[in-house]
Amino acid sequence: MIIENTGLNGVKSELNHLDESAEQVGFVRWQWEYYRATYDLKLEDRASGSDYYLRITTRAVEGKLESPHAVLIIESVYIGRSTFPHGLEYESPVPQPILNTATQRLQQLKQLLA
Repeated sequence: MIIENTGLNGVKSELNHLDESAEQVGFVRWQWEYYRATYDLKLEDRASGSDYYLRITTRAVEGKLESPHAVLIIESVYIGRSTFPHGLEYESPVPQPILNTATQRLQQLKQLLA
């Protein structure tokens, strides 16, 4: 599920600042290559035993990710349920407590990047 109206889409940040800010909120930069990076935050639903991942995708608009001064732009924010061994499934409904936590963390990240 794509999360709309986060206020993060289109935000630009240097890689070093984005990494530090994302880490403070609990995100980890997992997938990356020279021009793209993905930040993930694992959210556990204790009621169902399911894991959800809040994912932020970014793209370099200046430089390459080899440099901490590369400038990235946030392209999209979405959330999916973890499925073993296939990855993430984005079509199933997300429990409201998980969405509330996701929204809170996204707002924290937005404040750190402002």
